[in-house]
Amino acid sequence: MSIERPGVIVTGSSGLLGQPVCHRLAEAGYEVFGFDRVGLPEPPKAHPHVHDVECDVTDYSTVQGAVEKVRRLSSGKLASVVHMAAYYDFSGEDSDLYDTVTVKGTDRLLNALDDFEYEQFIFTSTMLVHAPCVVGETIREDDPLQAKWPYPASKIETERLIREGHPDVPSVFLRVAGIYTDYGRQPTLVQQIKRIYEQDFQGHFFPGDSDAGQAAVHLEDTVDAIVRTVERREAIPPKTAILIAEEETLSYQTLQNLIGQELHGKEWMTMRIPKPVAKVGAAVSDTLQGGDAFIKPFMVAMADDHYAVNISRAKELLGWLPQHTLSSTLPKILDELKSDPDRWYRKNGLQR
Repeated sequence: MSIERPGVIVTGSSGLLGQPVCHRLAEAGYEVFGFDRVGLPEPPKAHPHVHDVECDVTDYSTVQGAVEKVRRLSSGKLASVVHMAAYYDFSGEDSDLYDTVTVKGTDRLLNALDDFEYEQFIFTSTMLVHAPCVVGETIREDDPLQAKWPYPASKIETERLIREGHPDVPSVFLRVAGIYTDYGRQPTLVQQIKRIYEQDFQGHFFPGDSDAGQAAVHLEDTVDAIVRTVERREAIPPKTAILIAEEETLSYQTLQNLIGQELHGKEWMTMRIPKPVAKVGAAVSDTLQGGDAFIKPFMVAMADDHYAVNISRAKELLGWLPQHTLSSTLPKILDELKSDPDRWYRKNGLQR
C-alpha cells in the first residue's frame, strides 16, 4: 500500500541527531524512513509516521533491501534523502572505516537510489572541511578546504564523490559546527568542563592561542536547519554548501573563565605551554592511560586553529537563525553537572 505523505529517508537515524530529525520531519508532514543498523542501543522511533528500516551502509545488499522496502511504500518517489550515516573517531587515527562507511557507504546508497525519483540529497558534512581562519575573520562556504585529520578528510572526499561521481544528484552539503546539547555532549566542550570541574592541573595549560575558538551549534537548531533544508528543497540550487553554526564564537579563554566562574566562583587561570612540550606530555599521558586519554598529540598542532563562521547563506536560503547560543546554554549545562555529577558524566560518556 502506497503512502500519501511525501517521503524522506534519514540515514544514521538512531544517532544523537538522527532521532530528533526523524520526529521533526514526521511532525512537519513527511513519512520518514529511518535507516540504521539493527542492535543499536537507541530504541525505535515511536511515531506512526516514522518507520525503522534495517540498513548497514557497508553492505550493499542491505542498502538495496532498505531502498526496495521504501520503494514499495512510496511508489518510488521521495522529497529528500537526509544522509547522516558516517564514521567518527576522535582519536585522530586513520581508519579503513572512514572509507568503508563514510565514502563508499555514500556511494552504495546513491547507487541503490539510482532509479529512484527524489528531489534532494542532503549530506551532513562538517565546518572542519575548511581551513581555519584568522581571529577576527569568518569562514564562508567558498573559502579553501583543508582537512587536518581523517574525519574532515573523509567528509571532503565524500563531498567530492557526490559532486563528481554522481553529478546529476540534487545535492546539498550542510557543513555543521560542533553540536552541543543542554547537558553538553560536544566532546571538546565536555572534556574542558571535566578538567575544570575536577580542578585537573592540566586544565591550566593550553598549547595554542587562547583567543582562538570553534563555532558551535545547539542540537535543536541543527535539527531545525535540516528540516528547513528539506522544506525549501525546490529553492536550493544543486551542489550547494551551507554552513550551519552560531554567529558568536567563544574563545578558549572565554570558555575557561565562564566554566571556572560557574563551577568554582573564579576565573580559570590558563597559561600557554610550548607545543613541543605539550605534544610530549600528551603522548606520555596517552601511553599511561592505555591510549584512552582524550588529548592526543595530533591535537596540539591544531590548538591555534580558529573556526568562526559566516552564516549569511543559511539565513538567505533557509531563513535560518539559531535560537540558542553556547554562552547562554552553558549555565544550564553546568547546572546539570552540579546537580547530579554521576548522571552528567554518564550522559556525556565520561568516567569519573
